[in-house]
Amino acid sequence: MRFRFSNLPPQWLYAAGSVVALLVLWLFSSWWLPPITDFVNPPEATAVSDEEADAHDDDHAGHDHSGHDHGEHDTAHEGHDESESLALSPQARKNIGLKTGEITLTDYARSITVPAMVTDRPGETTFKMAAPLTGVVTGVSVVRGEAVRSGMLLFTLRLTHEDLVQAQTEFLRLLGQLDVERKELARLEKVSSGAIARKVVLERQYEVDKLEARLRAQRAALRLHGLTQEQVESIGQGRDLLSEIKVSVPYLHDDESLHDDSESQARHPQHSFRQVAAYQDAAALHEDLNTRQFVVQTLNVQTGEAVQAGQTLCVLVDYETLYIEGRAFEQDADQIVEAANQNRTVSAIPETVAGTPSPIEDLDIVYVANEVDRDSRALHFYIGLPNQVVRDAKTPQGKHFLTWKHKPGQRMQVRVPVETWQDVITLPVDAIAEEGLETYVFVENGDHFDRRPVHVMYRDQFDAVIENDGSVFPGDTVALTAAHQMQMALKNKAGGAVDPHAGHNH
Repeated sequence: MRFRFSNLPPQWLYAAGSVVALLVLWLFSSWWLPPITDFVNPPEATAVSDEEADAHDDDHAGHDHSGHDHGEHDTAHEGHDESESLALSPQARKNIGLKTGEITLTDYARSITVPAMVTDRPGETTFKMAAPLTGVVTGVSVVRGEAVRSGMLLFTLRLTHEDLVQAQTEFLRLLGQLDVERKELARLEKVSSGAIARKVVLERQYEVDKLEARLRAQRAALRLHGLTQEQVESIGQGRDLLSEIKVSVPYLHDDESLHDDSESQARHPQHSFRQVAAYQDAAALHEDLNTRQFVVQTLNVQTGEAVQAGQTLCVLVDYETLYIEGRAFEQDADQIVEAANQNRTVSAIPETVAGTPSPIEDLDIVYVANEVDRDSRALHFYIGLPNQVVRDAKTPQGKHFLTWKHKPGQRMQVRVPVETWQDVITLPVDAIAEEGLETYVFVENGDHFDRRPVHVMYRDQFDAVIENDGSVFPGDTVALTAAHQMQMALKNKAGGAVDPHAGHNH
């Protein structure tokens, strides 16, 4: 029986034909494959792609990745993503006011921020100078706003008080009687003889003692009228009524300085009007005397005006040390008291119109109020504020004017530390950019910045605490400012240029 192909099933014939066809195509592939490859990928397009790839490789070769010395960090930069990178020219850095800094691990004190206001210190900042006696103002030696020191002359008063005139007259009359009695006693002691003469001498001695006692009482009465010890002694030596009195700047916490120079000098030997007058300029006075500096806030009288005893002549203020009055909410009261008990220092930030103010650091809480304000429900606490002079000027007429940096009524914000976190990354809040649910920082890498997502553990209006989870590393240089502007520039870069014909209908 002879074998024939026609006896085979059709599917076998089809399979055998396919195998033969594939074998023929493979044998002749060198002839037909290159034309088809050139048709699909033209040589020109392939050359351009290679050039672009080379340029891309050269551009990445110019980036400086040597600043990262962490193994994991270098591995991350190997896959550089242009969509997360932003190059800035030197001009762009200046335009956005870019500042950079190196990340370090620090301890961060979490703080609460409360509103505050600069206030004076009751009993120590403001002094009212009152007229010690009734009289007429014959001289005003200062002007409003002038800076004055302890011992300087303020006013001259001509005395018109009738009781004072009578007290001085009685004092002079007693002095005259005492002189007469002493002379008579001296005469009798020279000519005394016998028991009768001795009795007369004793009677005169008793009279002298009585007059001396009345004079001591009269001196005290003159002191009560407002005269100083020196003024009383000058009346006794000159035997003339005192017609005017001088009012001067007081010394530190010396209530008698206006009225009793002798006691003031005994308590503070370096503070005497004789010594003050001996100095020729204020500089020498400031160097050698522990005097206090005031500013004439208000002048209440003028030359020729009649004043009564106790009437305010002027108001002096001393702004060398002030208080910051913090106003905490009731829920923060326990934290404020705890900070005061642990002697934690606080910082104050002045509220200025423009610019970023520098905080005033290392301030101490002096005391916390024992009651809550009934209207505002705020707890007041007070912080010592050392002040400083920002302007010191003198006029050709010899007037001296000062301008203090901090003034009562100035608004501030006080930051009170309540908790400390150790070994955390702290950045200014301007170093943080947000987009949706993500928060970013920009890490400097050569001539560009790489955007890195980070986790913000805590943030207030000044600082942001970043978790040390490996997204950034200590030693990295990051943008401390203008993170929001850099974020917007990166979004514009990703979105491409805006169509200039968008919105136009031609």
